[in-house]
Amino acid sequence: MSDPTPQERLAALRSSIDNIDAALVHMLAERFRCTQEVGRLKADHDMPPSDPSREARQIERLRSLAEDAHLDPEFAEKWFNFVVAEVIRHHQHIASER
Repeated sequence: MSDPTPQERLAALRSSIDNIDAALVHMLAERFRCTQEVGRLKADHDMPPSDPSREARQIERLRSLAEDAHLDPEFAEKWFNFVVAEVIRHHQHIASER
């Protein structure tokens, strides 16, 4: 059996990347489904849309996980901050509808 050509290897790698991207989208959708429920719970009980102490703990946790996974912790923190900003926006919207 011969080694794959560079084009075959590239196609295989891109196929894996496409599968990972699909999994990430589905995981993010599930995460946002959960955070929408959190937003409704917070709105129903007059809780603030953000929780800075939890966010700080999560950043520490994700930075540690990133280091263990050989991923840039700065990137992990930027990703988390981007997601949290969107979650807070959703929570504010849910609260304004109540």
